[in-house]
Amino acid sequence: MELTESTVQALAVGGAVLGGGGGGALSEGLEVGKLALALGTPRLVELDELQPEDLVVTVAAVGAPAAKEAYVKPVDYVHAVEFLLQLLDEPVAGLITNEMGGLASVNGLLQSALLGIPVVDAPCNGRAHPISLMGAMGLHRLESYRSVQAACGGEPARRRRVELVVLGDLDRCSRLVREASVQAGGVVAVARNPVRADYLVQNAAVGAMRDAIALGELILGAAPGDEVEMQVARKLGGEVVARGRVSGMELTTVGGFDVGQVWVEGGCELVFWNEYMLLERAGKRLFTFPDLIATFDADSHLPVTSAEVREGMEVVVVATHKENLKLGAGMRDQDLFARIEEAIARPIVPYVFGKR
Repeated sequence: MELTESTVQALAVGGAVLGGGGGGALSEGLEVGKLALALGTPRLVELDELQPEDLVVTVAAVGAPAAKEAYVKPVDYVHAVEFLLQLLDEPVAGLITNEMGGLASVNGLLQSALLGIPVVDAPCNGRAHPISLMGAMGLHRLESYRSVQAACGGEPARRRRVELVVLGDLDRCSRLVREASVQAGGVVAVARNPVRADYLVQNAAVGAMRDAIALGELILGAAPGDEVEMQVARKLGGEVVARGRVSGMELTTVGGFDVGQVWVEGGCELVFWNEYMLLERAGKRLFTFPDLIATFDADSHLPVTSAEVREGMEVVVVATHKENLKLGAGMRDQDLFARIEEAIARPIVPYVFGKR
């Protein structure tokens, strides 16, 4: 697929919606996408353009976007891939992003432009998620799988610079990378978990990048006065849940995650762990992760992350149920959802794996 400035912009904007409050800031995604086009020719290919035995590598950003000392340069995303390539015995045929988001959706384009490796439209997940294993496509359940992960980030002037490569059990490696993000000041660029292309067919969110582009084109093509958020809700098979001022906001950064709550006028409460984990109105649960909950700035009609929401901001909240999303195999593991419950002290598993 030809990637133009307008296509990349739409990918970032639509990806920010599918980020569901996480997945990185839209402003960063637009910057990285523009840089990729300026430095080379990034390529986006369909999964069926690869051979089943081709090797594919995941690229990601790990950490807490709201951390005050977060520091990752665009070139760090390239360096992470280069570190990983040095450890592999064969060439890499494609890159996949671990999730959707304002930054995550375009993650891979800069690496593609500079390294000549195409991005494959088969993200690990068709929305953003807080736990790295949720973007591992079920590989952590394969006893024979050995993870390889490279990460870098942090500001050298603050003595925060971290570069590392870890090999071993996928869960333990992912925890080490998360801790590296803390030591780096909040965020690290990551390349990880090589797999064969045929593994993606049943375990990745194939086609999610095209979905993001379609959403972005809808938003960017809207005329003044259009009810953009309502159109997005219809496109997603969801609804506009709330419109109003943010009456309260709590945010702390703990263990490499942004954790907090947002209250919107009218009795709407959103709880987030990087991404929005649940939405309740008057104490009644309406949506639960991996359902998609997205906040829009009511003035710009653009999606904003949980880290960007501020008290007094006028927002529109759009949500849709998980059945309307393309989700990877990481969304099928009940044990991972139990970790969310521990982090936010709210029930999650019964809403996801029980009857709605």
